[in-house]
Amino acid sequence: MNYWPWLLGISVAFALFERLRPARPGQPSLRPQLLNDLFYVAFNGHFYALLFGAWIAGVASWTQANVLPLLGYDSGSNLLSGRAFGIQFVIYLIGADFLQWLVHNLLHRVPWLWTFHKVHHSASRMDWAVNFRFHWMELIVYRTLLYLPLVFLGGDPDALFAAAVFATCWGHFNHSNLDLGLGPLGYVFNSPRMHMWHHDTSAEGGVSKNYGIVFSLWDYLFGTAYWPRERAPKRLGYPGDAEMPQQIWRQLTFPFARKALKS
Repeated sequence: MNYWPWLLGISVAFALFERLRPARPGQPSLRPQLLNDLFYVAFNGHFYALLFGAWIAGVASWTQANVLPLLGYDSGSNLLSGRAFGIQFVIYLIGADFLQWLVHNLLHRVPWLWTFHKVHHSASRMDWAVNFRFHWMELIVYRTLLYLPLVFLGGDPDALFAAAVFATCWGHFNHSNLDLGLGPLGYVFNSPRMHMWHHDTSAEGGVSKNYGIVFSLWDYLFGTAYWPRERAPKRLGYPGDAEMPQQIWRQLTFPFARKALKS
């Protein structure tokens, strides 16, 4: 299971799709921060796993062998044991997406987590590459809070991998400069037109809205959905986003470097 060829193929496909049917034809391909965002795609999508994969695998193995048995976990009697691949894929996709919706809530509602999530929301223009524009601390938070619940399911790793690839594809779609609607399916699945409002810098519809990654359903169920379908936000970003440095190395050290300068 090698993720990076899938990431590369999905990224190239969306870069081409955006040229064929752009939602905002006047948006330049070589936009500001594009090189930064391509770095994030490569680092967050591939090199992070190379740098920390062995450590993560070691912690996961130790947790499964030493911690989960204390919690009554039995690898032979889990939810996905013996299930068909398709069923495992759907359960992993829905379960992981709901957990991500919860974590995404935390990133906005917990002040110190929001300081890291600001890197993602500092994007002033949307296209597929913004999907991986996030601080490395977010990887730690997501992997920590997603791993344990998912490992309890105990299914086929290939099914989990397939769900991750699907989520990557849908995340690219949500952030893309594509003129595509989903019709009534927009009440179940997220879309670029809805996700634009998550990146809205104003307080219209509330400052906390549209946390869904693959599914918009969670937002409609829990009252965090906001989508005026007839128009797009006037400005993307977050209040005070001028504080975000433009250099990639300063974004990677944000907000630590900012706090060091103030002390």
